[in-house]
Amino acid sequence: MAMAPDSALWSFVLVVGLLTLTPGIDTALILRTAALGRHRRAWGVVLGVQTGVLVWGVLTSLGLTALITASRAAYEVLRWAGVVYLLWLGGRMLVDTLRHRGSTAGDAPGEVTVRNSLGEGWRQGAFTNLLNPKVGVFYVAVLPQFIPDGAPHFTTGVLLALVHIALGLVWSAALIGCARALRVRLQSPAARRVLDRITGTVIVGLGLRLAMTG
Repeated sequence: MAMAPDSALWSFVLVVGLLTLTPGIDTALILRTAALGRHRRAWGVVLGVQTGVLVWGVLTSLGLTALITASRAAYEVLRWAGVVYLLWLGGRMLVDTLRHRGSTAGDAPGEVTVRNSLGEGWRQGAFTNLLNPKVGVFYVAVLPQFIPDGAPHFTTGVLLALVHIALGLVWSAALIGCARALRVRLQSPAARRVLDRITGTVIVGLGLRLAMTG
């Protein structure tokens, strides 16, 4: 039985709203970056993640994501690319905390400039989202169910993806706002290392989990 347009929209909002609120790698990256006071980079991560959501939405609306998930070889290539990226990203954070364990100074001026770059954050967020095949599988499984019969498939699919993006932006703004309160507690290099170790461990764990789930 087909859902009415209004019913389909609000049902989709509920589903992706719950997905957005569920903690994951996106949440960890945004909180970590914003808590360190790098708000430009944090917003870069947010925009990169939402760019990935839009790409997945467009691909799904075109039917291309279904081809990727249907092809075992294509899915495995994407999955292992995601595994390698997550292990590299999380592993680099952990290694950096060990390298700077004896340091009592903050970031070097040049390093802060690079790390607080909007573009660097965008690349990190986009790669993290696009190399996660689970997002593609979710869109293939969920998005078509909320497109009413008779509605233009591509246009409606993209509009629903934009709704998902809007919810993500609102939630990300709340995360960045909350992270500001942590900044005072993270002024010392030791506190920053602890945050990086926690975030790096979470990301490595997610990479290992992706590696073990085919």
